[in-house]
Amino acid sequence: MNTPSLSRAFALLLWRDLLLAYRRRTEMINPLLFFVLVTTLFPLGIGADPALLRQVAPGIIWVAALLAAMLSLDSVFRSDFEDGSLEQFLISAQPLSILVLAKVVAHWLITGLPLLIVAPLLGLLLDLPAASISTLLVTLALGTPVLSMIGAIGVALTVGLHRGGVILSLLVLPLYIPVLIFAANAVESAGAGLPIVAHLSLLTALLVLSTSLSPLATAAALKISLS
Repeated sequence: MNTPSLSRAFALLLWRDLLLAYRRRTEMINPLLFFVLVTTLFPLGIGADPALLRQVAPGIIWVAALLAAMLSLDSVFRSDFEDGSLEQFLISAQPLSILVLAKVVAHWLITGLPLLIVAPLLGLLLDLPAASISTLLVTLALGTPVLSMIGAIGVALTVGLHRGGVILSLLVLPLYIPVLIFAANAVESAGAGLPIVAHLSLLTALLVLSTSLSPLATAAALKISLS
């Protein structure tokens, strides 16, 4: 197997998933709408005090982003499982882990990237200072791919189950907690003028680790689920 054929398989599968998502634009918009609605509803519930909003804004935005990412997880492999494409991936000449990585990258481009684009507006809504908003963007750029990578493992384990959403939540939520803690603390520390290098370094380490291990673990989980 040569490198061009491998890269071409990755690019074709990535383009296929993006094209399918474009054709189902309503489903693609749902996580983004959920993210915006959850974030904008908090000021109505806790009050419009600027100091209070600045204090809780990092946690609000990141919890909303985490829940929005979970809302779209089931779509990573569900349609491929239903139309038989997953079985074709298993017998493909290309490594299953590379195909899985293409699908996870597509999932992040469809769900994570829109959150990244909308986040500064929500930060302004919650009265975050400029330093906190820039740090928020960095943490989302580092953290949301980790959410997709970890979530793909849970989806692969539950793809063959009927209504496996509850089990999926129980599997991935504990693994999401470190990302939530480091990212929210980084934004809060930036607003207080404290160093954020340690938080960003830990998020970067999580991203590198998940990118290295998640495709292999997801491929193994798919083989177990479909065997």
